[in-house]
Amino acid sequence: MAQDLELDLVEIAPMAKPPVCKIMNYQKFLYQQKKKAKEIKANSAKMIMKEIRFGPQTDEHDFQFKLNHAKKFLEEGSKVKAYVQFRGRSIMFSEQGEKLLLRFAVELDEFGKAEQMPALEGRRMIMVIAPLAKIKKK
Repeated sequence: MAQDLELDLVEIAPMAKPPVCKIMNYQKFLYQQKKKAKEIKANSAKMIMKEIRFGPQTDEHDFQFKLNHAKKFLEEGSKVKAYVQFRGRSIMFSEQGEKLLLRFAVELDEFGKAEQMPALEGRRMIMVIAPLAKIKKK
């Protein structure tokens, strides 16, 4: 029957007695599956990463200013990547940078949770904070 209709005979349930088969256009079926998978991927939420840069000697006013920006980013649902950039000999103050980032995480505790604790990568100390709303959905 499948040859007469110029279609494919596809076995659906081989373990059933008798085995279950279906007459269909298999290429069209594969195409539709790929199309559905692509559509699902397109509709999935994409995570946006915002960056905030500090220096090891960041002043209190600058800290508060950047803290307010981070709060807005987290409320929008974006992740915040905060980092302290060390230049020249300022790498000797890495513990100051770590204190700054930990304080930043504590201040943002009601808006987001530290996903990655401060880690020194080259001349940058990086920390990632994820919004609380996104964490609760998982």
